[in-house]
Amino acid sequence: MLTAIIDYESGNLHSAEKAFQRMAQETGAGEVVVTTDPETVAGADRIVLPGDGAFPSCAAALWRSGCFQAMVEAVERRGVPFLGICVGMQLLARKGHEYTETDGLGWIDGEVERIAPSDPAMKVPHMGWNDLVVDRPHPVLDGIATGDHAYFVHSYQMRLSDPAQRVAHVDYGGDVTAIVARDSVVGLQFHPEKSAATGLRMIANFLTWRP
Repeated sequence: MLTAIIDYESGNLHSAEKAFQRMAQETGAGEVVVTTDPETVAGADRIVLPGDGAFPSCAAALWRSGCFQAMVEAVERRGVPFLGICVGMQLLARKGHEYTETDGLGWIDGEVERIAPSDPAMKVPHMGWNDLVVDRPHPVLDGIATGDHAYFVHSYQMRLSDPAQRVAHVDYGGDVTAIVARDSVVGLQFHPEKSAATGLRMIANFLTWRP
């Protein structure tokens, strides 16, 4: 079993790599590699798309790397389990509206817009720990409950057209989507590798998930 973490110039992947390798070893989930190689991504048993930066630049970098097409091949044709993290989750949407309108993967029926808290005193970006509110069960949330903490750093959020695709949210001057899912695809707006026991549990659940 091979889990590919895609490196497409989207930030420092060291902490994510270490967290996934640790949980893969604990769960017997096989090898975890950070890769820029589209062939490795296309042939992987699981794919992780991290992201740190702006939606348009991350989308462009993903196209340049050739990994965009490799992901589509793996997920749409083979049903490979896929996890998007932070901007990697936002790229699952149909469109993003950060700086300029940009097409996403379209695997989740939603669009990405700037966070607009109801209280103007609340700062954007939404940064720090927040309590998850679980909207519906999902295998990646096995052992996770409403009130468990996750670590967020983001200025944009996904607004869903299909509420059934929202798995969890947080309150930050209104509902902010935290987890989305459909078929073999899951997205986390927060950073599981920085979310202590909660995040490590989700990583382990993803690595053993068989959709």
